Amino acid sequence: MKKIKYIAELCQNHNGKEKNLDEMLDRCVESGADYVKLQYIFSKNLVFRPIFESGLNKGKKILSIKRPFKQEYSRLKKIELQNKDYEKFVTKCEKFGVKPMITCFSRDSINVLYNMGYKNIKIASYDCSSFEMIRELSKKFDNIIMSTGATYLDEIDKSCKILRKSKKNFSLLHCVTIYPTPIEKINLKKISFLKNKFKVPVGFSDHSESFNKKKNLASKLSIYFGAQLIERHITILPKDITKDGKVSISPEDILEIKEFSKLKKEEQKVYLSDKYNLNINKLNKIKLDLNLSHEEILNRDYYKGRFGSILDNKRTVYNWDEVSLS
Repeated sequence: MKKIKYIAELCQNHNGKEKNLDEMLDRCVESGADYVKLQYIFSKNLVFRPIFESGLNKGKKILSIKRPFKQEYSRLKKIELQNKDYEKFVTKCEKFGVKPMITCFSRDSINVLYNMGYKNIKIASYDCSSFEMIRELSKKFDNIIMSTGATYLDEIDKSCKILRKSKKNFSLLHCVTIYPTPIEKINLKKISFLKNKFKVPVGFSDHSESFNKKKNLASKLSIYFGAQLIERHITILPKDITKDGKVSISPEDILEIKEFSKLKKEEQKVYLSDKYNLNINKLNKIKLDLNLSHEEILNRDYYKGRFGSILDNKRTVYNWDEVSLS
């Protein structure tokens, strides 16, 4: 079994404080992370969309989630980092011998991140079908990792064609966009499906519940099912202090998962069976599911288009719009 690459996603768990960022980076490096990742995310790029102000229900069925603009804008504004923090992060990562990575959420950030020195870029699930953004990213960055959650197969196929044409290194992450993701819904057969179909390295972006005895189970199972990369949210704060806390593990958990990846496949099977009382043969019989669940579609509707490039404080250019920003 080949050792996996680990992406420690710091997301917004720094709460806008550089000291939290520094401590997370330091502990992730000590625990063996290969990449440490930030999100380049700003309230100024948040798009107002009326349907999400009150949500929409039909009887007991949710048709659109409720997430008011002012509340989300205020939350993001309070925890924003400054550009100098993102620039220093590249230098600090290089000093510690770990690769800096970042998620780009709007097209007007692409050149900014490139000029800061980032070479490893993450495309979030909800931009896996933002084809214009993917074209622009592929012209700038050396290594591209793209999540495939809440994305239809034909969209993944088109995005892969764009990336393959660019001749840049790229990998895919299987992802289930339910937060937290129940173990029974992680759909691990999709890892080998994506690997066989697109002939690129495939990993797993883990959003399972993180504060219980099975907090690292989904990541370990994904490795057993062939994942070559693991991405997981990291926190040093209590789970109720940050929005992503419920799907975030501590930096020290990274080491446990990387050590598991070094085991031979049969040893992994015994380990999973003994530690978690799992019937691995039964798991192997679970069928591949290529459909999106209702909950994933709801999240897709909200998050796809959540951010955009807002020109002259008037016009929003979405990441998939084939128009110039200049």
